[in-house]
Amino acid sequence: MRNKRLLVVLCGAVFFGLIAAVSVSRYLSQAQAFGNNPNKVVIAKVDIPPGTKLVAEQLEAVQFPRNAMPAGVFDSPDKLVGRVAVMQIAAREPFTDYKLAPEGSAGGLSAVIPEGYRAMTVKVDDVVGISGFVMPGALVDVVVVIDPEEGIANQSPISKIVLQNIKVLANGQNIDRPENDREAESVKAVTLQVLPEQAEKLALAATEGKLQLVMRNSTDQGDEQTKGVDKRTLLGGEHAMPVPSPAALKSEQAPAAPPVRRVRVAVEPARPAPAPQPQATPAPAPPRKSIEMIEGAKRRSVDFPQD
Repeated sequence: MRNKRLLVVLCGAVFFGLIAAVSVSRYLSQAQAFGNNPNKVVIAKVDIPPGTKLVAEQLEAVQFPRNAMPAGVFDSPDKLVGRVAVMQIAAREPFTDYKLAPEGSAGGLSAVIPEGYRAMTVKVDDVVGISGFVMPGALVDVVVVIDPEEGIANQSPISKIVLQNIKVLANGQNIDRPENDREAESVKAVTLQVLPEQAEKLALAATEGKLQLVMRNSTDQGDEQTKGVDKRTLLGGEHAMPVPSPAALKSEQAPAAPPVRRVRVAVEPARPAPAPQPQATPAPAPPRKSIEMIEGAKRRSVDFPQD
C-alpha cells in the first residue's frame, strides 16, 4: 500500500515537471526570437498637445513585439523631428502617420485644420460661450437672433439655427483641451472649424445679428431642421417634456408630444324658452240614455248604446 502511494506521488511529480519544462522552453524561445529580431518604435516621452512641432527631447525609441506593433509607426526619432502633431498624444504612446500633419506643415493652429476647411474666430462672452465650457474639440450649433429684411412691416426679430455640428478648434489662445474639463475658462473668442460656405454665413450672422452657441453631445451627429422662432410663435407656449438621462440616445428618449390644436367654437347666446301654451279641456261626453228596470224587489239601470 505504501509503495502504491509513493508511485502515485512520483508520477504526479514527473507530470508537473514536464509541464514546467515545456513552459520554460517556450518562454526562452520567444525571448530569444525577440532578442534576435528587435523592433524599435518611437513613442512620446511627455504629453504632446495638438499643433506642437516635435523636437528630439520629446521622442524616445523603445522595443516592441512584432505582433503588437501598430500600423504606420516610426523606428527612428530622426524621422519625426520637425513634424507637427494634429491631435493629443499621451506619454508612452506610439507615433503614427494618422496623428501627424503632412511633412512641411507649420506648427500651431493651421496644422490641425483639415483640408477643405477654414478656421474662423467669433467673439463670445459668458453667455455666448456657455459660461466658458466651450473647449477645443467640442461640437456646437450656432444660433443667430436677427431682424428681418427692411421694408417688411410688423416683423419681429427671428431666432434661427444657421450652422450645426461645428467643431471648436480653440478657445482663446488654447488649441488643446485642459486636464480638467469641468473647470470653466473665461475667454473672449472662440475659433470654429467651418467650410467656406459656412464661413460666409457665420460672418453675416455675426455682423447683422447676435450669436449664441449651443453645445451638443460629441456622439450626436443628427441634422435637426427647425423653422425658427419669432415673437408670435414664442408666445404660443411649449409643452412640458420629460428630462432624459445624461448622454441618453434618441431611441431611449420619450417621443415628443404632438402639438395640441385648439379649435375655437362659436357659442350662440341662449334663447328664452317659449311660454307654455294653454291646453284645451276636452268637451264633456254627452250623458247616456238609460232606463230603470224593476224585477221583483231588485232595481237596476240599463244603458242604451250611443248612436
